[in-house]
Amino acid sequence: MERYQLILAYDGTLFSGFQRQGKQRTVQLVLEEALRQINWQEKSILCAGRTDTGVHASGQVVSFGLEWNHSLMELRNALNARLPEDMSILDVQVVGEDHHPRFDALTRTYQYKIYFSPARNPFKNRTAWRIWPQMEIEGLQEAAPFFLGIHDFSSFGAPMKPGASTIREIIKSEWREVGGDFLYEVTANAFLYHMIRRIVWQQVLYVRERITLQELRDGIEKAAPLPPGMAPANGLTLVRVTYPT
Repeated sequence: MERYQLILAYDGTLFSGFQRQGKQRTVQLVLEEALRQINWQEKSILCAGRTDTGVHASGQVVSFGLEWNHSLMELRNALNARLPEDMSILDVQVVGEDHHPRFDALTRTYQYKIYFSPARNPFKNRTAWRIWPQMEIEGLQEAAPFFLGIHDFSSFGAPMKPGASTIREIIKSEWREVGGDFLYEVTANAFLYHMIRRIVWQQVLYVRERITLQELRDGIEKAAPLPPGMAPANGLTLVRVTYPT
């Protein structure tokens, strides 16, 4: 039996997150149902990160063991033939028996997209946060670099296990404009629960002059309390996970 690693993409709109939750439609449930149709016998797949309800992925990483006597391309095609339209296997590789997509990961990169419109755009609204009126990107670009480095991010999220560390290292934090939309890209060794959506929310509050830059910096550097709230899930996408070469 070989161990396989998948690069998985999905539109998270109609999923109740990644992790299996009874009979709710989750990414894990749907993928495992497809795997069982090709004689997968294990109890559970492993993943790089358990995305929340409504969060998307273009680079989720999943692994599992399987007896498969055909090519990697045939495995990809067999699974895609059994998956719904809002999920797709992009790549399949063989990995070592002890490979773990979560614990072996070096970095994770997410993108958050904002678009500006006085009315909902049905072609953008599934994968971007609609804001109106328009904002200037310069304020976001001013705030983003303060998140770089090793900090206690307890003002921006919570650990998956109570009492676990809230120290994380962010190695990329930048905004850019793409076709009139704003795209935030952030890379870290790991993220706390809801951390990215709260980071985006606080930056928007700063641009809207709801908090000062010093208050934002105190939240980052001193774990000082910040106003509650977080950006909607639909703007967030897991785009890449890296591993040692």
